[in-house]
Amino acid sequence: MPSPSPAATPTGHRVAAPPVTVIVGSEELLVDRAVSGIVAGARQAGEPAEPALGSGGPDVHEVRAADLLPGQLASLTAPSLFGGGCLVIIRSAQDASKEVAAELDRYAAAPPPDVLLVLTHAGGAKGKALLASLVGQGAQRISCPAVTRFGERLDFLRSEFDRAGRKADEAGLRALLDAVGTDLRDLAAACAQLADDTTGVISQAVVTRYYRGRAEATGFTVADRAVEGKLADALEQLRWALATGVSPVLIVSALAQGVRALGRVGSASRGKSAEALAVELGMPSWKIDRVRQQLRGWTPDGVARAHRAVATADAQVKGEGASAGYALEVAIGAIVACRSGR
Repeated sequence: MPSPSPAATPTGHRVAAPPVTVIVGSEELLVDRAVSGIVAGARQAGEPAEPALGSGGPDVHEVRAADLLPGQLASLTAPSLFGGGCLVIIRSAQDASKEVAAELDRYAAAPPPDVLLVLTHAGGAKGKALLASLVGQGAQRISCPAVTRFGERLDFLRSEFDRAGRKADEAGLRALLDAVGTDLRDLAAACAQLADDTTGVISQAVVTRYYRGRAEATGFTVADRAVEGKLADALEQLRWALATGVSPVLIVSALAQGVRALGRVGSASRGKSAEALAVELGMPSWKIDRVRQQLRGWTPDGVARAHRAVATADAQVKGEGASAGYALEVAIGAIVACRSGR
C-alpha cells in the first residue's frame, strides 16, 4: 500500500498527502487495514511543526455514505477552531446519493488544506462514475481486491507471518487453511496466535498440535484418507470431524472435490508437469502431485462409481436421509470399495 508522505500546511501542522484517497475493494480486512494505516500516518504526521500552533493529530470523523445528507460534507470537513486538521472517512461511497456524490466530486476538485478525505468503495458497477471522477481529479487509489484463489490465500498467510517476523513452510500453510478456513480475519487471527504461542518454523506438525483435533479432522482430511483407500483412518477422521462441529455438508463437498480431482487429473496428459497441469486445470501444483499419488489403484470405472456414491450421499446429507453421519460412513465405504475394484 502506498505510504502517504507528510506535507506542511499553512497552520504549521503536517498532514499526509494526497488530500483524497479512495480505497477500492470488497476484502473488508484489507480495506480496514488501509484505512487504519492512513489514520495512523495522519496522526503521526500531525505533530506540529511549531509547538505553539496547537496539539498534534487530526480530528477523525467516520460516516457511511448512505447516511450522509446533502450539505453535511461541508460541516464534516470544516476546519477545527483549535487547529490540528481533520480526517473524514466515508464508507461505501458507492451508496452515496446523487446529491452527495456531486458534493464529493466538487470537493475533490478543490480540497481544502488541513483536511484528509478517505473513501471506501466496493469496486463494482455501482458508483463507478464517482470513483472514476475522483481518481481522475488526482485522488490516490488503493486497491484491496478479494482474495479468492488458493495461491492468493497462501500468499496472504506468508505475508502475515512475515509481518510477525516468523516463517511457515508450505505444509504448515496448507494445514492452517484446512484448520481455519478461508475467512481472512480468521486467518489473520490464527497467524497472530501461532506467531505469539509457538517457536521455530511453523510446520504442519506445529499447526496440528496447536489446533489438536480441528486441523487433522477436516473434511479434506477425511476425503484424502477415503480416496487413498484407508477405510479405518477415514472413518476415524470422520467421527473426529463431526464431533468437533464440522458440517456434514462440508464433508460431503470435500469428498466430491476429492473424487472429482481424481477424474480431472487422471484424464489429463501424464506427460505434462504438475506446473503445466496447474495452469490447465486451475489447481495448485502441489495438489496435482498429491492426486497423482492417490490415483494408484483407481480405474476410470472406479472413479465413475465413486462419483455416484458421493452424489447419493450428498442428497441424503441434504435431507433425503435420516442420518447424515451414517450416509457419510456409507459413502466412505463405497469410495474405498471403488478404489479396490469391488
